[in-house]
Amino acid sequence: MAEEVGIGYGTCQRVLMEGLGMYCVTAKFAPRILTADQKQQHVNVCTELRQLTSDDETFLSRVITGDESWVYGYDPATKQQSSQWKSPMSPRPKKGRQVKSNVKSMINTFFDVKGTVHKEFVPTGQTVNSGFYC
Repeated sequence: MAEEVGIGYGTCQRVLMEGLGMYCVTAKFAPRILTADQKQQHVNVCTELRQLTSDDETFLSRVITGDESWVYGYDPATKQQSSQWKSPMSPRPKKGRQVKSNVKSMINTFFDVKGTVHKEFVPTGQTVNSGFYC
């Protein structure tokens, strides 16, 4: 905008903020913006689920859901476990804080109201898609 008008960037900011009372905001990130039909479909599904739960009290106890999560490897040695003997003149040993390692795996977990039904680690390099679940 400053280039188009031929003024400096700071001058442009000052005119917008002080002169016009405007301020800069960023758009809220939405993974997907739904159409009116998609929103209505969500309402229909929720209404149907609500009806099913009111007609059958055990309906939700038969629902199984799942989650995909990344798990990282950590150095399991605690501060106490990594202690060592030293002489009065030797420097104190140091241990870094635990940070995420480069060893990571994805775990798929499926559960119901009673707890975990099934869990499995995804093999390294495996793509998780509909074919994986079949």
